[in-house]
Order: sequence, then structure tokens, then C-alpha cells
Amino acid sequence: MQSEVELIKRVHINLNGRVGLVTGGASGLGKATVRRFLQSNAKVVICDYNEKISQEVLQELIGEFGPDNVDFIKTDVSDDASMKAAVDFAVERFGSLDILVASAGIGGANNAIADETIDNWNRVNAVDYTGVMLSNKYAIMQFRKQGNGGVIVNLASMFGLVAVPTNVAYSAAKGGVINLTKAAGTAYADEGIRVNCVCPGVVNTPLVPEDQKQAYRNLHPMHRIAEAHEIASIITFLCSDDARFITGAAIPVDGGYTGV
Repeated sequence: MQSEVELIKRVHINLNGRVGLVTGGASGLGKATVRRFLQSNAKVVICDYNEKISQEVLQELIGEFGPDNVDFIKTDVSDDASMKAAVDFAVERFGSLDILVASAGIGGANNAIADETIDNWNRVNAVDYTGVMLSNKYAIMQFRKQGNGGVIVNLASMFGLVAVPTNVAYSAAKGGVINLTKAAGTAYADEGIRVNCVCPGVVNTPLVPEDQKQAYRNLHPMHRIAEAHEIASIITFLCSDDARFITGAAIPVDGGYTGV
């Protein structure tokens, strides 16, 4: 897979040993965020449903960052008990939970509303919307128990800011994530708990077929799609002290798509 842009040297962000939990952390934006966090002096728990791929990623990261900085727990974000167990595991493993990145998500079937099925609707919303709610709920419960604040970044989409008529379930779920973020980000702001979301454009991952990438490039005013590390950098900034006056925000990272 050819990169859209060169990976350049970045300004270093220090997360100061904080503990982060990343759902969907074994692939795509989640994996890029895990790596960026580890590079930024955080400890990270990878939450993912795919145990085989997660173990491969875990061993790769242990080889690079050491066994004391990263671990994995199999998690179904749409299941209440599973999501609670993931938060508990992070606290048991590393002593606290300071950061949550809710990046687990699926695209579902490309259905306009008249063609939507209840099975597809329920499956997409269970992961992309309920999963975000549950992860936020249990992270915030832990933040409040610790009493020293915390940070959440949810993954929405540019298609949560503007509709995609041909995938009603995904668009509705991501729109819901944006308003959930605003509600959570203001409810506990006076306790030092910040909740924001990023709204990426199309990202250059193996999930995007090569024969479709040019059409996606043409959608964006920059005439390219994003690299996962570009989104991960924004997420890392939002989790840092440099962003401590930002909460309840939905930030487009979409090459200008929602600006026109």
C-alpha cells in the first residue's frame, strides 16, 4: 500500500506515563494511535475483538517498546460486561486509567434508508454508537473514582458532520457520537474530565480498496486521503496538556471535505 504523504518528523508530545485504553487498537486508526501513544511516553491497553491479530500486534509492540508499557484484552465494545472488564484490566495492569480512545467501529452495509435492514442497523449502531457510550461510561466512572480528571477522544467521521445518503446506519451512528461527545464533554468539565471527538475523512488503510482510492481522493479538496498517523497525531494532541481547554469539540480532520 503506497503512502499518500511522507511521514515527517513531528513535534514531540509527552503523555507523562499516563495510561491509555484504545478500543479497536489492533488495526487502522486504533493501531496508529497505540503506536503514537507509546512514542509519547504512555502505557497502553489494546482493546480489540480480533484476538489473533491483536496478539501479533502486541508482540510487535512489545519488541519495540517493552513488555511493561503495552498489553491487550479481548473486548466486545457493544457488551456492557466486556467493556467494564477492559477498564478494570487497565487499572489492574497499570494502576490507573487516564485516557480513553474509542476507535472501534464498523462500516456496515451501504444501504439508503429505504433499503436498510434492522439487522444491519442494529449491528452498526451496537459497535459504532453503543460501544462508544459504554466505553465512555466506564472510563468516566473510573476517572471520577480516581478524582484527578481524565481525557476521552471518540472517533466520529466527516460523515457524522454531513450525511452519507447511501449508508444511513453509519452516518446516523457517527452523528450520534458527535452529540454524545458534546454531552459527555460538558457534563463533567468542572471535574477535569475532557471529552472530544475527531471526524476523519477517508483514511488510507487496507480496508479501502485500491481501485476506489482515486474516487475518494477526488472527494477531498486536498485531492488525497489521510494517513492513519495524521489522525493519530491529532488524537494524541487532544489527550495532552496542550489541549486542556478543549472539551465537547468535534474536530474535522478531512482535508477540507466538510468545509465546502
